[in-house]
Amino acid sequence: MKDSYGREVNYLRLSITDRCNLRCKYCMPEGGIEKLEHDAILSLEEIDEIVGEFVELGINKVRLTGGEPLVRNGIISLIEKISRHSGITDLALTTNGIHLKAMAKDLKNAGLTRINVSLDSLNDKKYATMTRGGKLQDVLEGIEMAKKVGLTPIKLNVVLIGGFNDDEVENFVALTKDESIDVRFIELMPIGEVASWSLHNFLSNDYVLKKVPSLRKITASEPASPAAYYQLPGGKGRVGLISPISCKFCDTCNRIRLTSEGQLKYCLHSNEEFDLRTVLRNKGSLREIIEHSISQKPLEHSIEEGNFVSKNMVQVGG
Repeated sequence: MKDSYGREVNYLRLSITDRCNLRCKYCMPEGGIEKLEHDAILSLEEIDEIVGEFVELGINKVRLTGGEPLVRNGIISLIEKISRHSGITDLALTTNGIHLKAMAKDLKNAGLTRINVSLDSLNDKKYATMTRGGKLQDVLEGIEMAKKVGLTPIKLNVVLIGGFNDDEVENFVALTKDESIDVRFIELMPIGEVASWSLHNFLSNDYVLKKVPSLRKITASEPASPAAYYQLPGGKGRVGLISPISCKFCDTCNRIRLTSEGQLKYCLHSNEEFDLRTVLRNKGSLREIIEHSISQKPLEHSIEEGNFVSKNMVQVGG
């Protein structure tokens, strides 16, 4: 499935809930967001039906996101359903890791391939501050359990935040020295109600290379990956830099997104959406609207010009 610029779109990022058990400062307002009514989000069966249509159109990679996907009732059943689609070669999930210790084995048995864990500090107090109440130990224990059951390779997603975790860059990079783990630094993106906060705390990923000059660039095994990968001399893992602000990667973008409400987004940084939920419930042609959406996918985003997404990250499923 190609867009109008010839890019192969084979990756679906699928948000299955707008709810989260944390309140990260760059993701949502302190008071949280207004929760969607049950009927406003896609059912497990509807999600599976839509995934089936995407697979027939050429999608072979699916990543479950949220909110926090592990708080969605029926998550194990949903993974079982999705994993039965023979065209899917990679079924992954992004989580904050809070429930991972208790659920890792069931997730693996259901057919999940691997996980990404969002982790912005290795300091207990700082982690609790940024997440507004999260416990770092829960996440660390969850990561260890994921390793044990084989939800690998594990990628840690670290949002680089000026004045918060810029003094922890070396500690995060050191995790890749002796373990086959990817630590990916992600530039802070101005999205939703916290856009101005993000702008004031933005730090370019060039900062990582300045802090750890021994990192050497390597060729990524995934050509369409948004990350530029580096490695410590003799390191077993990799350090990824995802730079949507300072060095956008739109020319190799291979993804499309579906929100928990069933709104199809051809770009994370666009406010334009296509309503698959209504089409599905009215027995319309999913394929027709999906193909139309792909055809509208822009050459590149324009957040550097101040065109910010109005929804909060937790509602989009970045």
